[in-house]
Amino acid sequence: MSRWKASAIHLSISAAIGLVAAALIFGVWYPSPYGKAAGATELVLLLLGVDVVLGPLLTLIVFKTGKKSLRFDLSVIAVLQACAFLYGMSVVTRARPAFIVAAVDRFVLVSANDLDPADLAQGSAPEFRSLSWTGPKVVGAVLPTSGQERNDLLFSGMAGKDVEKFPKHYVPYADIASAMLKAAHPLATLHAKHPEAGPPLEAWLRQTGREADRVVWLPLTSRRADLTVLLDPADGTVLDALPIDPW
Repeated sequence: MSRWKASAIHLSISAAIGLVAAALIFGVWYPSPYGKAAGATELVLLLLGVDVVLGPLLTLIVFKTGKKSLRFDLSVIAVLQACAFLYGMSVVTRARPAFIVAAVDRFVLVSANDLDPADLAQGSAPEFRSLSWTGPKVVGAVLPTSGQERNDLLFSGMAGKDVEKFPKHYVPYADIASAMLKAAHPLATLHAKHPEAGPPLEAWLRQTGREADRVVWLPLTSRRADLTVLLDPADGTVLDALPIDPW
């Protein structure tokens, strides 16, 4: 067998594994459009770059028919590639979106590694004490009522850890949907601020069969990119999120 054929076989196996990983990442852990907001594209490119390129390239370099140490060399490459792939997958899973938290006047995308395990264990209900493996959960967050807790949260927020990172303040989204509607805006304001948002919004309205006056919006903030969340003005149900800058 030539080194080119060996490398091609290695590449085909690596590509198949990479495609399965990409389907899992984009189809389950980072569903659109939250993948862009969480920076999944960069993570996946890095992961696939190591998995699909590095291993077959090393095979191309070391492969030589009849070489005494060939089995050992290929075993080392396989182990290194597997370790790099597993490390990359661990990074991806730790950064996956866990909760979409509605609080005050916006939604916030909270990744798994944004939450301290000790804070997660204090979740106000069992469903808020674990991290989802099937995409982010939409939840609400309410500000504490006691003066001491409010002060603690104020200082914590100034340090970058606001209410959305404390599962003990989480509630079912339905509990605060009406409050979120009071802060929501009509689509006309989004058109006025960002005329370029017109085509994707109109395409979404055609696809869903909704009229513009039956949709309101709020911003969603995240580490990488902000989105626009669309709500039903009747009950505050989250209809969708679009990759439109809400600011």
